[in-house]
Amino acid sequence: MGLAAALPLVAGALALGIPTAQADSAPHGRDTLSGTKPTWATVRSDRGATDDGNKVTARVYLAGRDAKGLADYAKAVSDPSSPHYGRYLSARQTQARFGATRQQKDAVTAWLKGAGLEVTGGNQHYLSVTGEVAAAERAFGTQLHNYTKDGTVYRAPSNAATVPASLHGAVLTVVGLDNAPKRAKHDETLPPPGPVFKNAGPFSTSYGSRTNRSLPSAYGAKQPYAIKGYTGKQLRAAYGAKSRNTGKGVTVAITDAFASPTIAADAAKYAQRNGDPAYRKGQLTQVLPADYRNTEECDAGGWYGEETLDVEAVHAVAPAADITYVGGASCTDDDLLDSLAKVVDNRLADIVSNSWGDVEANETPDVAAAYDQIFQQGAVEGIGFYFSSGDNGDNVASTGTKQVDTPANSAWVTAVGGTSLAVGKGDKYQWETGWGTTKANLSADGTNWDALPGGYTSGAGGGTSKTVAQPFYQRGVVPDSLALANGGTAKQRVTPDVAAVADPNTGFLVGQTQSFPDGSLQYGEYRIGGTSLAAPVIAGVQALAQQARGGQPIGFANPSLYDRYGTASYHDVTDHPLGAGVSLGVVRVDYVNSHDDSDGLVTSLRSLGRDSSLHAVVGYDDVTGVGTPAAGYLGSFGGHHRR
Repeated sequence: MGLAAALPLVAGALALGIPTAQADSAPHGRDTLSGTKPTWATVRSDRGATDDGNKVTARVYLAGRDAKGLADYAKAVSDPSSPHYGRYLSARQTQARFGATRQQKDAVTAWLKGAGLEVTGGNQHYLSVTGEVAAAERAFGTQLHNYTKDGTVYRAPSNAATVPASLHGAVLTVVGLDNAPKRAKHDETLPPPGPVFKNAGPFSTSYGSRTNRSLPSAYGAKQPYAIKGYTGKQLRAAYGAKSRNTGKGVTVAITDAFASPTIAADAAKYAQRNGDPAYRKGQLTQVLPADYRNTEECDAGGWYGEETLDVEAVHAVAPAADITYVGGASCTDDDLLDSLAKVVDNRLADIVSNSWGDVEANETPDVAAAYDQIFQQGAVEGIGFYFSSGDNGDNVASTGTKQVDTPANSAWVTAVGGTSLAVGKGDKYQWETGWGTTKANLSADGTNWDALPGGYTSGAGGGTSKTVAQPFYQRGVVPDSLALANGGTAKQRVTPDVAAVADPNTGFLVGQTQSFPDGSLQYGEYRIGGTSLAAPVIAGVQALAQQARGGQPIGFANPSLYDRYGTASYHDVTDHPLGAGVSLGVVRVDYVNSHDDSDGLVTSLRSLGRDSSLHAVVGYDDVTGVGTPAAGYLGSFGGHHRR
């Protein structure tokens, strides 16, 4: 789906244990909140002090009773080798054992008010504050300056924020002292759906079922037309689901921004048209905010397709699973964090699919710490979070810098990479490659593909984090050549962890109400992809796996996923599944204007398995992780698998 949901503000590096405050280099009697000064706030970009009378709105996140204990317990209940494996706590027990105490909240509130800030709200995770710059500077022991970033001036602390040591570590971090990129606006209404998109065809109904012999060859063979779009029956067959695997008794939550006003009707119509079971009453529910913000800046209408894809993909793979959509008030970190917190605080689901993110260079450790705490609390409760790994490969083509995506870089989430999938006649799994696409148009005279293999367009995100240390579950599985790819002696987190179909040229058929050129709103179906597809597909597979183990939640899945590495649980995906010398591609025909042939058609050859500098190879790799679920995957959960 491309980078369908890029965020103005996104998550950061989530290590296994981020310290809440450090006394190092802080003034006497104060503790430093690490990571609260953004890296872009440099001496060179400093434009002087921010006016003392300017307004600051921030969130002060609470560390809780025992931040280290939370991380330790989250690891213990997630590790199959631990005696505490699977001994999850309820949401109430988690809050009672690790949440902030009334005394901590009262002490933090008194400190903030004493500095001249107004506490405007909050919950068990944070306190919202507002006030003038001068008051914020008093509270957090730092000066706020103006800095240039990407040609725009933003406010940020000139030094890391500090808090009184007398609070005894009650503050996790503060978010909002810097104001990049913009504040939210309240009480906005949602726009109509985005512009229509249709695939032109001709299509294959299964991989390789239709080939135009009059078109030029590529890689020594006539390449088939792209499929119309896989449906649930084909995906379930590809990833080892049997008729008894339905996801019954499992709840999958989906978090995105905003909410499609036609999701219930679209999902029901899609299921009816494409052979999926009808939704039971109450099977699809939504938890939505009271109002929305940043609808224009976030392209709210564009998020409708994201929600639609996620809902329809989960139902296609796990047709009996309950689905709870938890919509964010906007696409900013604050609002997406609130959505994730709703899932954890109310134990709304066992599995959470998240098809959004940004590049690691845009992360800030203060926000990362807030995400990290939510993910750890979820792990303690037996909730697993799945994030798409990104749709721009190593991100060099899109940003000029080789880097991974976030929050998929977190050590506490399952990063889902992508493949190109071939499902043949009779729903038979043929092969997968790592998703990486190059495009070569048909020449004007129709005799060749211009500059084959053509230019890079998209591919599964992955690579080596610059900020997150290697988590325990990757030891002994991830090759040192990847873990040490950034240089030095410290091994780093590598993404993704697992993969599923993502290539939009071998993608999923989705149905959605869209805006047509004549102003009408009409339901239509089209093929779509991206790791925005892979994440809900894996979430659906995990719902099947949870059912297979008798309904016991899998929780944070990575230790369990890596525990199965090298077994019959996975397809070991490579870029050349038919042999080292065999390259693959599909022929695709598109409308120039994306909806009809009035402006003509364009025919292109989309090459497969060419993901920027990333490569799918034998064993673990930075395109597909440990691989994709095979027939043995669901079966391995029947007896509480141990290697």
